[in-house]
Amino acid sequence: LIPRYYDATQGKILIDGKNVKNYTKKELQRQVAMVLQKAVLFQGSIAENLKWGKRDATEAEMQEAAEIAQAADVVRVKGGLNGQISQAGKNLSGGQRQRLVLARALLKNSPIYIMDEATSNIDVESENKIMEVLYELSKEKLVLCISHRLANLINADQIYCLKDGNIVESGTHEELIQQDGVYCDLFNAQKELERYGG
Repeated sequence: LIPRYYDATQGKILIDGKNVKNYTKKELQRQVAMVLQKAVLFQGSIAENLKWGKRDATEAEMQEAAEIAQAADVVRVKGGLNGQISQAGKNLSGGQRQRLVLARALLKNSPIYIMDEATSNIDVESENKIMEVLYELSKEKLVLCISHRLANLINADQIYCLKDGNIVESGTHEELIQQDGVYCDLFNAQKELERYGG
């Protein structure tokens, strides 16, 4: 709804007090950076892919973004910023693609970041580091994390729990645990599964 892939049928979505319907597509593209579950990369160099986030990004800026996004090893293994990415990034693992897309989003330096299952293809150690980056980023930017892995959200300022397409609960992690409702049940079930599986 924020980048207007769909329009709200009820209520309004405002960015800085302005209805999203009053922004041009170009204005919205500047306002929002998205990292989706299915990371999209293009055939070409790593630098060319990163520059979709910031056209005039310097080599130092790209290296720094890769470092922050836990993608510096990907850049190194592929031969540096000039290393080639095959069509649709097929010569990279899902986690490698995801980290490069996150680096590209960081370069964009938008006021709003939408992370839709952004760490779903990443190992746990990298995932934890990336979540630290996102929490740091949220001190200056609006960061919306959509995740089925509730452990990623425990430090969020506000959590909205959806069931059957409707918001059924909202609050901080602590508040939702105290409510002992849908979120609490899901969180405890996931915790038990991770404990059992680990």
